[in-house]
Amino acid sequence: MNPEHFSVWAPERDRVRLAIGPAVHDMTRDDQGWWHAEVPGTGEGTDYAFLLDDDERALPDPRSAWQPAGVHGPSRRYSHDAFGWTDERWTGRPLAGSVIYELHVGTFTEQGTFNAALEHLDHLVELGVDFVEVLPVNAFDGTAGWGYDGVAWGAVHEPYGGPDAFKRFVDACHNRGLGVLLDVVYNHLGPSGAYLDRFGPYFAGRTIWGPALNLDGALSDEVRRYVIDNALSWLRDYHLDGLRLDAVHALVDKGATHLLEELAAEVDALAAAVRRPLSLIAESDLNDARLVTSRDAGGHGLAAQWCDDIHHALHVALTGEVDGYYADFGAPGALEKTLTHAFFHTGTWSSFRQRTHGRPFDQSRVSGHRFLAYLQNHDQIGNRAQGDRLTATITPARQLCGAAIVLTSPYTPMLFMGEEWAAGSPWQFFASFEDEELATAVRDGRRKEFAEHGWGESEVPDPMDVATVVRSTLHWGELTDPAHRSVYDTYRALIALRRTHPELSDPRLDRYHVEIVDGALVLHRGSLRVLVNLGTATARITVDSREVLLGRPEVRDGCVALAPDTFAVVRV
Repeated sequence: MNPEHFSVWAPERDRVRLAIGPAVHDMTRDDQGWWHAEVPGTGEGTDYAFLLDDDERALPDPRSAWQPAGVHGPSRRYSHDAFGWTDERWTGRPLAGSVIYELHVGTFTEQGTFNAALEHLDHLVELGVDFVEVLPVNAFDGTAGWGYDGVAWGAVHEPYGGPDAFKRFVDACHNRGLGVLLDVVYNHLGPSGAYLDRFGPYFAGRTIWGPALNLDGALSDEVRRYVIDNALSWLRDYHLDGLRLDAVHALVDKGATHLLEELAAEVDALAAAVRRPLSLIAESDLNDARLVTSRDAGGHGLAAQWCDDIHHALHVALTGEVDGYYADFGAPGALEKTLTHAFFHTGTWSSFRQRTHGRPFDQSRVSGHRFLAYLQNHDQIGNRAQGDRLTATITPARQLCGAAIVLTSPYTPMLFMGEEWAAGSPWQFFASFEDEELATAVRDGRRKEFAEHGWGESEVPDPMDVATVVRSTLHWGELTDPAHRSVYDTYRALIALRRTHPELSDPRLDRYHVEIVDGALVLHRGSLRVLVNLGTATARITVDSREVLLGRPEVRDGCVALAPDTFAVVRV
């Protein structure tokens, strides 16, 4: 499309005008509900907006690529072809065998920008991770937020640096051998700046977070196309290596071909065109492996999905917490089942949900790498009342036991920023809505939610206070502290071990099993054994150890003695 052409989909409007500065131009409607206008001299950098019917309020473009004045301001023309990429040698990276690092741009550094994040990419390379998974970066109202209240899906949040800064970040990652995944949210829009319904029938019902998209009703074809085009743009125009799809269980689609299946097919086609792997990773609450089953076998064909059951089982084993959705995971054998089956609930009773939950799957037909395993992530920390990390409850040594399980499992490990050195900063819920009424509603809602669980008002951080953002920001100076550095060195050693010993990254679930020996967990990984003692007494494990690869257990006469809150990786 030529740079002087403007278009917008507004099928139910009688009149659409294009506003460029003080000038207003009438647009012409086609048979598909798209409105068009040609305006000479309006290339990259031109600010524009749309006027609908007789409403004189100018609205931003639903498909805007740049919102420099925020989500309520005009859109700005942006050419993806103008950026000077230097990653031409990047051929991508497969998900299998990789380690993912989740980060939030706004709190990864004190400055909270892509440019500042560049300074710490070498840290990630040294750590040994393969992918950086970035929390949502599309435009949302205000300056600070998690990103899940985004409304301009194709525009990079300006306080982070805007579109060129994101491209520089991706380019720099690729030149260091790091793939980049982006968290995207298609199941709802945020509460401020969501103007889609002014243009057309984009919405149909609501989720618990906000308005849901119309994926299967009247005029839904263009809505589906809106999602797919947005996903393809991130992958193609920003050179991303994959997308994490937020809460796909909230995507209501009763059509014969589910949106996810259609999206997966389109992404596979793009991967063939760009000649590098592109991964779609779902967050789902369904415990249904059909998401990651091939389309030929009747699944949606996604590359992987987050696995909260593994997190929950590990969290309970490490902390002893059994409140809320953790209750089921305190059952005997919960950790062993989850570590070997990915899901704890596979068509079984969930006391938290008060119903049967999940679906069984054949472990010999689904690779373990299609499930992401993690000790911590943005949700499991940030949705706690005080946003406290694991080491606010347990010792760093005990956290390292959990890390050993995750990083030597057949699943795809994921770390949350700062986890690798047991960061002392919490990661709390925060937002910065400019509308005071909305800000008050969010603040009061957060406090009410946790008051029901016994938390006092003063104990729940104010999400609108800038101090909450400051508290949640990583303190990189902690890495100079010997205690934090020791945790980092162990994470680095575990990742290196996973890379150098193929048994530890083997994703075949039917070639892996877990047992309990004298109260300790034993993971069988080919010729290797991962021994983890989460008990309170020394565990004595009969194993013919020929070599200790990591850890300092006592080995004597075919027996390994493992102190509480320690682990070892041995060859037999």
